[in-house]
Amino acid sequence: MYDLIIIGAGPAGITAGVYAARKNMDLLVVTGDIGGQAAVSGDIENYTGYQFITGPELAAKFEEHIHNYAVTVKENESVRELRKSGDKVIVVSDKETYEARSVIIASGKRSRELNVPGEKEFKNKGLTYCATCDAPLFRGKDVAVIGGGNSALDAVLQLTKIARSIYLININPALGGDAVMRQKVLGSPNAKVLNNAQTTAITGDSMVSGIRVKCDGREEVLPVQGIFVEIGLVPNSDFAKDIEKNDLGEIKINCRNETNIPGIFAAGDVTDVPEKQIIIAAGEGSKACLSAFRYLAEHRF
Repeated sequence: MYDLIIIGAGPAGITAGVYAARKNMDLLVVTGDIGGQAAVSGDIENYTGYQFITGPELAAKFEEHIHNYAVTVKENESVRELRKSGDKVIVVSDKETYEARSVIIASGKRSRELNVPGEKEFKNKGLTYCATCDAPLFRGKDVAVIGGGNSALDAVLQLTKIARSIYLININPALGGDAVMRQKVLGSPNAKVLNNAQTTAITGDSMVSGIRVKCDGREEVLPVQGIFVEIGLVPNSDFAKDIEKNDLGEIKINCRNETNIPGIFAAGDVTDVPEKQIIIAAGEGSKACLSAFRYLAEHRF
């Protein structure tokens, strides 16, 4: 029986873990990986203390920090079920079942899929959801990035140094994201922005060879060897069936990171906190841990 189980080890989960370790809580972290979305981000320029750091470098710092404490981290485990039973919370992963007096859900988000013909067939055969991971595989090739927000802009900026040409396929009338990133993309000589453009299919034989796009009423196939899907994220909250969520599937929390079930807290991108930023997730993780610590202190078990 643990004092606290933290689900996820991105910025929110890692920070909660560090705070819990410093409080000498009997702690377990269950996660698929360490770093979460931060690990697959490109250049990070707005994290306090670092004028510039890459996503993988920051994730390595997170991992180093948590391992400075005697924290048990179960990596490569996916949580399948979460339920409250009396005074304890039961966490069921794809490998084991755990029990705790309190839980922090910091499971983050995953990439949203296109749901168009060819997507499943060509996944990892030229189609990917992570420019930071896979951009080097497309050196000197023609590629497409699908999306119009910060993640899509970040992918384009990474690819301008690697790919021969990049199509940015944006379904909206204009690009979103930060103004600085938009200006960099629009000023890139090998990047072409297609607004009001809808992806209708992925084409190819054994590997991706093209992307079918409908733009201004006309449909054409753009010849590309790589496709990067950057159309947003979906919260990893399916396992928390009894937890109250909003229409997007994000877990509802109050200012103390409490959910609708006592003893279960949530932090980071999986919640309905309006801004999804690394530094905000880290702050929310610390808040959630302090709330969990207060909950344990106020209840007798």
